[in-house]
Amino acid sequence: MNYEQMNNNKLQLVGTVVKEPIYTHEVFGEGFYETVVAVPRLSEQKDFIPITISDRLLVRHEVQVGNKINLVGQFRSYNKIEGEKSKLLLTAFVRDLLPMDETVTPNSIEITGYICKPPIYRTTPFKREICDVLIAVNRAYNKSDYIPCIMWGRNARFVQNMKVGDKLTVVGRIQSRTYVKNLGEDKSEERVAYEVSVSKINPLDRDDNIDNMEIASAEID
Repeated sequence: MNYEQMNNNKLQLVGTVVKEPIYTHEVFGEGFYETVVAVPRLSEQKDFIPITISDRLLVRHEVQVGNKINLVGQFRSYNKIEGEKSKLLLTAFVRDLLPMDETVTPNSIEITGYICKPPIYRTTPFKREICDVLIAVNRAYNKSDYIPCIMWGRNARFVQNMKVGDKLTVVGRIQSRTYVKNLGEDKSEERVAYEVSVSKINPLDRDDNIDNMEIASAEID
């Protein structure tokens, strides 16, 4: 992984483990586990964020329910096939666990990538401006992570006019939210969505190699 790929997706979370790590898969002999971390907001609410962590880190650190951890890594996506549809799943991929530091911001992320679907601008019944943007972030081995982002107010008005292929850096935090998915025939299901709540946008020059970028095809629901 080159320098740019290391720095175009930077995440730090400080929170409490709320689920026992469960083994999920192995890559080149390295086992990976999934768990969930509760990260406090400035309010009394918490974001419950899934994380993926290597067994090589679990050997050196106690990651158990009730333990507080300080992790750095990347916010990643992968596709899960369900029937004939592809669903985008998101996780915080842990690169390292650091000593606890109560002075750091408990939830911070900075990503640099390309808009890969037209921005969706809307206003709430209370006239709050919102814009949803899907950003493709390059990763090693010709992979990309597709990160849903949400902008507010002036940022929402600004980004609504950006185009597919435009490059930008955004700074914010990961948030989780619960919603009800209508499945038809009087059926519904409660689900959890994860996205980057953006506080800062920095538009960058359009990359001449944008034509080589794979445009997201995963369904966001």
